[in-house]
Amino acid sequence: MRRDAQAVVLLLVGGGMLRLAWTGDYLDYVKPYAFWLIVPAGVLLIAVAAITGVQAWQGRGEADDGHGHGHGEPKVAWLLLAPVVGMLLVAPDALGSYEAERTGTVVGAEESRSSYPALPDDVDPVPLTLLDYAARAIFDEGQTLEGHRIQLRGFILYEGDEPQLARMVVSCCAADARPVKIGFEGDVPAGLEPDQWVEVVGEYTPRQGRDEINGELVPYIEVESVTGIPAPDNEYQ
Repeated sequence: MRRDAQAVVLLLVGGGMLRLAWTGDYLDYVKPYAFWLIVPAGVLLIAVAAITGVQAWQGRGEADDGHGHGHGEPKVAWLLLAPVVGMLLVAPDALGSYEAERTGTVVGAEESRSSYPALPDDVDPVPLTLLDYAARAIFDEGQTLEGHRIQLRGFILYEGDEPQLARMVVSCCAADARPVKIGFEGDVPAGLEPDQWVEVVGEYTPRQGRDEINGELVPYIEVESVTGIPAPDNEYQ
């Protein structure tokens, strides 16, 4: 690839990384701590792009000196910019129900059965992550959940005709994302759409099911209310 094309690619990639950091869209791909890796990397790429661009301009000037024109190079190399521009203009959304319905729950039998702290008595309902609720329901047999109204937030997916609440859990980035799933028991409103974000308030129920993908346990919650909410800035846990 010509050096001027290299400079443009580096500039686009570096600028794209800074844009993702500025808008917060980087949270669709990586954990929040990656912000402090993305910003320096973006700045470094832009700096390298500037140096490469200057060198390309100087090299072209030297090649033109005394000849009136530079050496021709295939313009098809500029087509390498197409996927870079496409990536910046059509950035994929955070993973949702499509991926969750095809991936087994992250809560597996190999999880540690450590003790769980008691939930506060002066908070009603108690907000919990789906992963915390699932772990308490399965590995602590709901002992710390009983007697409390619980608030969960996630998106809707369907296992057959049955709606479930889910959220993707990532260790590092979207490439290793796996869902945690919670089943609904009780009076569940009709018309829930896949990928719709909702806030669920309810109570622990000992009912459990099995994930159709990997056979692991899926806990349920006795539904009191289901309320639509906007998708959070960070859709992963």
